[in-house]
Amino acid sequence: MTTDWGLLGPVLVQAIGETLWAVSVTLVLGGLFGFILGTVLYTTRQGNILSNAPVNTVLNVLVNIVRPIPFIVFIAFIQPVTLGLLGTSIGVPAIIVPMTIAASFAFGRIVEQNLVTIDPGVIEAARAMGASPLRIITTILVPEALGPLILGYTFIFVGVVDMSALAGLIGGGGLGNFAILYGYQRFNYPVTIVAVIVIVILVQLGQFLGNALARKALRR
Repeated sequence: MTTDWGLLGPVLVQAIGETLWAVSVTLVLGGLFGFILGTVLYTTRQGNILSNAPVNTVLNVLVNIVRPIPFIVFIAFIQPVTLGLLGTSIGVPAIIVPMTIAASFAFGRIVEQNLVTIDPGVIEAARAMGASPLRIITTILVPEALGPLILGYTFIFVGVVDMSALAGLIGGGGLGNFAILYGYQRFNYPVTIVAVIVIVILVQLGQFLGNALARKALRR
């Protein structure tokens, strides 16, 4: 089968733009919500600066429920929320909703795990000097864990790109939809190959940038 890139080229460019849009918005919102969630999970642990067993237990259970759900199933599960917010469950804006929620829970757990590695003695010293919880978070926790957090964010980036591709199965737009609609369903293998190559390039660029920023942060 001959591939007419004169017609498919603009469609591919549009698909790349849709993927970048969905991934970028998800990383910003999911990264923000995930950071807040992870910080609360860490600080509300028993004996920590905002120790609160009920809050910590509820959040832990919620994260453990959401994280194992396959994303393609989670899209269907969260559909009523998407419909309530946007009035539709199809298209790039609609797919950003489940992507953001899923990324938030995944990044939240990564944030918590990285903060746990910080020496408790440093935090205790700050508490003894009268530092407020907010000051401890902003001047100790975040700077100490910045490098690992960047690596965690990079890991989530790869997962978000993967989620955006899966969204193509249900009309979520982007490169996944391009590969399925113009490649798989039309038995046009070259189209699928091109879509895969573009996705791999995006992931490699994100991984390279994340690794570079993490190395810079770790040298500080």
